[in-house]
Amino acid sequence: MNPVLFDTLACHDGHAIGVATLNSAASLNALTPAMITLLHAQLDLWRQDDKVVCVVLRGAGGKAFCAGGDVRALRQALIDHPQPAPHPVARDYFAREYALDFRIHTYDKPLIAWGHGIVMGGGLGLLVGASHRVLTPESRIAMPEITIGLYPDVGGSWFLPRMPARLGLFLALTGASLNANDALFANLSDHILPSDGLDPLLERLTRHTWQNRDRYAEVSALLNEWEAPPSAPSRLLQHFDTLSPLMRQGSLTSVTQAIARAEFSDPWLLQAQQGLQQGCPTTAALCWAIFQRAPRMSLAEVLRMELTLSVNLCARPDFSEGVRALLVDKDRQPRWSRGADQIDADWIDSLFASPWPADAHPLRALM
Repeated sequence: MNPVLFDTLACHDGHAIGVATLNSAASLNALTPAMITLLHAQLDLWRQDDKVVCVVLRGAGGKAFCAGGDVRALRQALIDHPQPAPHPVARDYFAREYALDFRIHTYDKPLIAWGHGIVMGGGLGLLVGASHRVLTPESRIAMPEITIGLYPDVGGSWFLPRMPARLGLFLALTGASLNANDALFANLSDHILPSDGLDPLLERLTRHTWQNRDRYAEVSALLNEWEAPPSAPSRLLQHFDTLSPLMRQGSLTSVTQAIARAEFSDPWLLQAQQGLQQGCPTTAALCWAIFQRAPRMSLAEVLRMELTLSVNLCARPDFSEGVRALLVDKDRQPRWSRGADQIDADWIDSLFASPWPADAHPLRALM
């Protein structure tokens, strides 16, 4: 079975629409190295093809766009072949994934990401960079890396700090899930279409007469024709006045204590509170440090930083332990290597120490 399916739909005016389908419904389209390689190569081919005016990226099945990276396979590779950082499997996987994310962010043709169903972790990396980010009322988004001892990567260090009122930090610290209207409010999506709207959209794209003008605006106008009626309200907006003062504290300790002491009654807030309490302390401290550094960085600089962080975290025990507890043994009882009171600045700074000189960084070509 091909991990990614590619199709080129002919338009009535001689142009074409490229359609890429992540093709692993059984794994909720978890992003594998093969998927990354194939998708990146095909995007480059479509980019060079003057007939292709627009690209659509979707997931197979009805449950997920992409549930994230294949972290179970990565963990197993780290266990089977232990090496100091940078582990070659981790280096290659994350470098290729982040290069693909950068390609999507900088793609010079309209790219529609159809984010129906589950969109988590690496799936959000694919979605957020698209020029047209489409969700449905059934979309469920999260960056739950604090539960596995990683952190919100795939450009999360770039887009989370750009959310209003430090709500991106709240999401990073808690792994809280978002609905489609949350994503609109947080600038993670642009449109909400009906769940059965993809086929009509593809038909409309192929019947459209493409002009030699702003094709991005043409795609936006077509998407606006199918906007879905309001779905569930945004929890981020509903609880903005509650969350904003909690996140305006001056230190990580103050923020985590404020969230822990809050007397929430809403189930979504209670689940977020629990996510922070049970999450990896190193991840929480790292997220705080990222939010201090990343706002002054370009997307390319952020992705280079994230590759350093990711390979360094793979050499620490918390990532393997977090994946074990959540996805392998599924006991949800991770034994984190350090508590919050055992994490100091030197420990966090060590995670930012690049194992490569600047002229040898695997993502040095990103500009």
